[in-house]
Amino acid sequence: MSGNGDQGTMPWQPIARSRSYELVVDQIEEQILAGRLRVGDRLPGERDLASHLQVSRAAVREAIRSLEAQGVVRSAVGSGKDAGTVVSALPSEALTRLLRLHVALANFPIPDVVAARVMLERSSAALAADNAGEGDLAAMRVALDGMDSRDVDRDRFNELDTAFHVAIAEAGRNRLVADMTIAIRDSMRRPILRALEELGEDWKRVADQLRADHHAIFAAIESGDGALAAERVDQHIRSAHIALPFAGDTT
Repeated sequence: MSGNGDQGTMPWQPIARSRSYELVVDQIEEQILAGRLRVGDRLPGERDLASHLQVSRAAVREAIRSLEAQGVVRSAVGSGKDAGTVVSALPSEALTRLLRLHVALANFPIPDVVAARVMLERSSAALAADNAGEGDLAAMRVALDGMDSRDVDRDRFNELDTAFHVAIAEAGRNRLVADMTIAIRDSMRRPILRALEELGEDWKRVADQLRADHHAIFAAIESGDGALAAERVDQHIRSAHIALPFAGDTT
């Protein structure tokens, strides 16, 4: 906890009751933007916050649920040291949840998602080549070894494929790029699985090509060649997009 003084003395402003939960969210966000609330700081209790803002406790609860869904706060019940609502930092979880739903609703066309993946993962691969430690490379190898197993099924293959790309993103050491990369790749987990299932027995041929691509990307990262790693991940994502029959794809 960063210790910004007594939370009850903050300049909370009474707000109108119409759309009160949204205005509670606005006030909490304002405290964060003003630097009066930081990661690790605890919000006033539900009763106190409702009193400060002159709204119902139900409005406070709804606001907290909304902020939890965004990954801004986390709440724990009870009376221990971890109880209460604390300002958190879970951007990848919130981004993943948001993107997964919007991809499922086709609010982002698959070609747009693929283009965004290419831009981000080129950066991730190049950064990983510069910054990956042995632990990062080991995580990539575990995913590669799992995908190389001849008895791996589509679901497990897809999980390991996701894990491989996540490991590359984490190895880049750029938190924002990593979180955005992870969110986009994870949002594609189900569409990719459905596409693998639609391939029928041909999925084995496609899986072999994906394996080859992954090993080539890994070799470039392991050798520290960022430009080559970026180019190989670019080609991999584009060729996979062509090979997989994504529902709703208009390309």
